[in-house]
Amino acid sequence: MDILSKIKPSLREKFFIEKITNEFLDKLKRIKTINPIVGGSISKDTWLKGTNEVDIFAKFNYNKFRNKSDKISGILYKELKKLFKIKLVHGSRDYFHIYYKDILFEIVPILDIKKPEQAKNVTDLSPLHINIVKKFPKLKDEIRLLKAFCKSNLLYGAESYISGFSGYALEVLVIYYKSFKNTLKNSVKWEPKIVVDFNKKLKNPLLELNPSKTVSPLIIIDPVDNTRNITSSLSMENFNKFIKLAKLYLKNPSEKFFGKKTKIPKNSLVLEIVPLNGKKDVVGSKIVKLINFIKNESNKFGFKISQNSWSWDKEVLVWYKVKNKKISNYFIHKGPPEDNIENVKKFKQKYKNVFVKNKIYYTKIKRDVTNINDFIKNLIKDKYIKERAKEIKIQRFL
Repeated sequence: MDILSKIKPSLREKFFIEKITNEFLDKLKRIKTINPIVGGSISKDTWLKGTNEVDIFAKFNYNKFRNKSDKISGILYKELKKLFKIKLVHGSRDYFHIYYKDILFEIVPILDIKKPEQAKNVTDLSPLHINIVKKFPKLKDEIRLLKAFCKSNLLYGAESYISGFSGYALEVLVIYYKSFKNTLKNSVKWEPKIVVDFNKKLKNPLLELNPSKTVSPLIIIDPVDNTRNITSSLSMENFNKFIKLAKLYLKNPSEKFFGKKTKIPKNSLVLEIVPLNGKKDVVGSKIVKLINFIKNESNKFGFKISQNSWSWDKEVLVWYKVKNKKISNYFIHKGPPEDNIENVKKFKQKYKNVFVKNKIYYTKIKRDVTNINDFIKNLIKDKYIKERAKEIKIQRFL
């Protein structure tokens, strides 16, 4: 089972990324107020094959800008737009997207700090995170394995619409447990509120950390800043999912745990969603709400969705396994109890065919639609959906 050959960038791919990134950096160096450096997984050589995004940290002199940290995004914006076509992305500190020769460069303005206590924004810590990971070059491929494992199982990403593991969190886990396999072996023993403390500087992390930092089931103390939990956005659902997958993998290691989960089950209802424009985290959260809305409304109507999933590459594809593709022409609507005379009177005025069962009034109501296809066609016109997507197309009917 040679997983690495499938997930590790080839020398040719590395050469291409390095060549274009160096070209891009040369252009950025025309901006005299910054010192641009490569960041993210590219800088640590823990990136996966097929990556076409590069993080660049635009470092501002700490002494000169420490009292203007809220201004550095604006300063950088004015300079970047002289050189490139850019997209502004809002965050705790605004940053920028630039496409250059088929690569997406994410330009993040930061203060050039030497110590974590100098940070004015969490992004200022990023180069210190790079330094930590680069101290363990022998673990690069082990980190790749864990990243690929999580990515293929929709657990990679700390964004609110994913609520999974950030790349840095996975890097720290492998460094802490010494390998990919050891990480999985230890994870099956995890209980909610498990603490992973790389430096072991805190005597009682659950008491010493700010309560807002310990709401997640897994608390990984940032090796750079022991006031931070780098898995604070991990959901209980994904915590349990990771443990379940670890158990399955350890019982029967297989390449299927690293394969891209794009195969849509047969006999599924498939929707294609055209997302709104905007920050991916915000747009993604709206898509998740939309997907859940469709599922909940379908279930309430009686169609019973047993399973669903989604993927987001160039477009968003959502599939639903529907238990009841067709339902009865009528449904039973519950009314008031017999002793509630006033509401019984109103119920009888509103509905013609009423009956009593166990001292409660009911009526039989004809459905407008009885099959899932017609129901979804009507549902996607709902205002709630239209506010959360540009368009929804039914790609496959049942």
